Amino acid sequence: QVQVVESGGGLVQPGGSLRLSCAASGTIFGINLMGWYRQAPGKVRELVAFISSRGATTYVDSVKGRFTISRDNDKNTVDLQMNSLKPEDTAVYYCRADVKTTYDGTSYYQRWGQGTQVTVSS
Repeated sequence: QVQVVESGGGLVQPGGSLRLSCAASGTIFGINLMGWYRQAPGKVRELVAFISSRGATTYVDSVKGRFTISRDNDKNTVDLQMNSLKPEDTAVYYCRADVKTTYDGTSYYQRWGQGTQVTVSS
């Protein structure tokens, strides 16, 4: 079994910062992509950023220059540093980890966290 747990959400004023953290644990023999998604009320879940095991990153245009994703492969963690937050960043943020759950397997499976609320409001 694999568990993915997010932390770090909360209420922040516009222009403020938050750091989200995510840890994957359990029977893990490797993690490929790790990423953050978000879902605002009435909207579909969207990709925010992801990072490969080698550190290559991708961001949605709306967060470029404001958010930074990073990971620790030894600890199976991924963080999202969010600066210059805007009200439109308000959403539930979900962590995703693509994990290999068998030693001799080649497939990676998506595992998701339960989400953490980020609210940007004055």
